[in-house]
Amino acid sequence: MTPSYQLGQKGEAIAAAHLIKKKYCILEKNFRYRKAEIDLIVRQNNLVIAVEIKTRSSSFFGAPASFLKYKQQQRIVEALDYYIRQNNLEVEVRFDIISIVKTKEGFEVEHIENAFYHF
Repeated sequence: MTPSYQLGQKGEAIAAAHLIKKKYCILEKNFRYRKAEIDLIVRQNNLVIAVEIKTRSSSFFGAPASFLKYKQQQRIVEALDYYIRQNNLEVEVRFDIISIVKTKEGFEVEHIENAFYHF
């Protein structure tokens, strides 16, 4: 495994632990639909949330969340729509980003709720 892949895996584990601590229920990890992948699909009450996790070794080139491209956002929206329909869920939806940056002390985690939405 490459260091970049290992960092990404560590970021996903940190994000999952962060959400569990905040009382979210993890429904799916790395959910795939067509060309899209949703890192985590979580639930909190009557809300289903697609969570994109962006992990970086530094913030030198900008905040990790700023690297989520519009096309990727569209694919995530489409994939969550498919997930909701396939599971016959009557829920509200939200799209979050968890931004993780490796620091000297460990990892800095930022949870951005309602990070994006497209009709």
